[in-house]
Amino acid sequence: MIKRNSFSWVYLLCFFALGKTLLAQEPSVLKKTPEWKITIDKKDIKVGDEVTITFTSEIEKNWYMYSNDFDPNLGPIAAEFTFEKNKTYELIGKLTPVGSKKHYEEVWKGDVAVFTGKAIFKQKIKIIADKPVIKGSMYFQECSEVTGVCMPPYDMPFDVVSSAKLLVQSVQSDMKDVQVNEAKIMIDSSASDTLKSQITNQQITQSPNQPTESFLAFLLLAFLGGLIAVATPCVFPMLPMTVSFFTKKSETRTQGITRAFTFGFSIIGIYASLGLVFAFFGLGPDFGNWLSTHWLPNILFFVIFLVFAASFLGMFEITLPHAFVNKIDSKSSMGSFAGIFFMAFTLVLVSFSCTGPIVGSLLIEAVGGKFVKPLLGMAAFGAGLALPFTLFAMFPSWLQNLPKSGGWLNSVKVVLGFVEVAFAFKFLSTADVVYHWRILDREVYLCIWIVLSFLLGMYLLGKLKFSHDSDMPFVGVPRFGLAVIAFAFGVYMIPGLFGAPLKALSGLLPPMHTQDFILGENDNPNGNVKSNEVEIKHSDFLELPHGLTGYFDYKQALEESRKQHKPIFIDFTGHACVNCRKMEEYVWAKPEVLKRLQNDFIIVSLYADERKELPEADWYISPRDGKIKKTIGEQNQDLQISKYNFSAQPQYVVIDADENKLSGPNFFNTNEQLFIDFLDKGKKAYLENTAN
Repeated sequence: MIKRNSFSWVYLLCFFALGKTLLAQEPSVLKKTPEWKITIDKKDIKVGDEVTITFTSEIEKNWYMYSNDFDPNLGPIAAEFTFEKNKTYELIGKLTPVGSKKHYEEVWKGDVAVFTGKAIFKQKIKIIADKPVIKGSMYFQECSEVTGVCMPPYDMPFDVVSSAKLLVQSVQSDMKDVQVNEAKIMIDSSASDTLKSQITNQQITQSPNQPTESFLAFLLLAFLGGLIAVATPCVFPMLPMTVSFFTKKSETRTQGITRAFTFGFSIIGIYASLGLVFAFFGLGPDFGNWLSTHWLPNILFFVIFLVFAASFLGMFEITLPHAFVNKIDSKSSMGSFAGIFFMAFTLVLVSFSCTGPIVGSLLIEAVGGKFVKPLLGMAAFGAGLALPFTLFAMFPSWLQNLPKSGGWLNSVKVVLGFVEVAFAFKFLSTADVVYHWRILDREVYLCIWIVLSFLLGMYLLGKLKFSHDSDMPFVGVPRFGLAVIAFAFGVYMIPGLFGAPLKALSGLLPPMHTQDFILGENDNPNGNVKSNEVEIKHSDFLELPHGLTGYFDYKQALEESRKQHKPIFIDFTGHACVNCRKMEEYVWAKPEVLKRLQNDFIIVSLYADERKELPEADWYISPRDGKIKKTIGEQNQDLQISKYNFSAQPQYVVIDADENKLSGPNFFNTNEQLFIDFLDKGKKAYLENTAN
């Protein structure tokens, strides 16, 4: 009994893990911040000399850096080295890239130049005075060849100081999203020993502020999904049947192992082919944004998940046409490898009714990951599904330790049905929030999840029975434990009906402002309808959390910054952004952060997925992609991509009324102190600029 119910336990937990992956897309990151080596081509330097400064950076495997020898208006961020003007030296010519490679990029509709492995730039200067002061900054971006994700641009200062000799100091990033334990100062071996002795190491103790979920985590969860699929009623009974076929048809153990591996790799190949087909549709970030926020796909997913849930609960069976399945199955009698391939194909088809939701979730999560993510994600899922079949075919004696098929398999299916219903309403909620329908407000959504949790607990205790369930004379300990968790989860959500934040579910629940009643709050909790007698644009359907006062229009925020003499805190956010809600619950809600946001900044929340269409007079054609931007969300996302070359949310930047960047960009990180440091840096820079 323990073994059987353990499958139900593991299945539920792992499906929640897959659901979290579906609802929180986060890109991969560089292992460490890029380091630059700065060298000069002469040992002894005097007034009148012309020297060449070389900037060199090693690039991580499977990543590339954009060069500067292509049209900067094309789209990607071209590398830019800015030298501060100084009377002690002068630039000769332009910054020259060495070894960059040009190629055509479809997404930008033009030729771009990139570095892989190593980036090298050279700048020639003339020394015109003693003790030259050569300072500046470098602005560049690196992107992944595997996932297609680009890191936020790096803005790194450099300082070249000369006494009797030219001293090259290290460069270090002032961005809050990078962790570097030691910024090493490097100098060419041709420099004198005196210069080397002057070099010191500097420590940077900032924590990472970039998304933590990586491409590897996605593959791991995809593989886990394949393993879990084996425990479903559509797949598990086929284990002994398939293994028995291999052991009986194989004349030798070597032949049996070979056929087992062929069967396993066939399953991987079939699922990888599905990912390949998905990848060829040209899916990218724009499509990913549409898929995750538009009402049509979200309503479609809502209906599909409810249909699967009804099937899992025993209302009907979802099966592919028998004629098609039988035709494929008949091919399995063919000789050798072709027959084994069609056996694998039959398994994939027969298991569709159970694996469909997991496969669909993986494909949805893979959207925006360009070509490789759907391909490898589906291959990883196939590997997880194929592994048990391959191992049991190699070691058939293990079958004796497996639990027998029976009523516990249907229990797994029913538990999955409850989970499917819960996630179905998440899709409906996304459309409801984005389009402001207000049919699934926070308290209604919570009521549905609370009822589902209690019903699941009753089912696990045997108090609720569906059509295909077997009689249960007693409740096993694992099943009882799972019932306790279901009831506890329901009880945890009850305070949310009265306004409790429920931080563990932040991002999965509709925003707090959709709740009609919050215990202890006044009638206008946000207080953001008017500020300084100014009507705030879009405040009739958009609100800020935690009673903050702010704006939802970029131009209006710039105007208010001039009037109120405060820096602007830009919050690139989204209705369907899970991590945005987490930041608001875990970081914004902290007293020290709230105090700074309310008193020291003009807050502007720019929703990238807001579908409300603006008046025609406010439409414009974007120079970035040549398309008309009609909605609030389209214009906000166009601003984010054009100005900061980033399309995911959340993203935070502090600027002044002249749109000069003062601090950031900053990204998802629940470290309160890092966020406070980011805000304080922006305020300090604003005060220094206004004092000059």
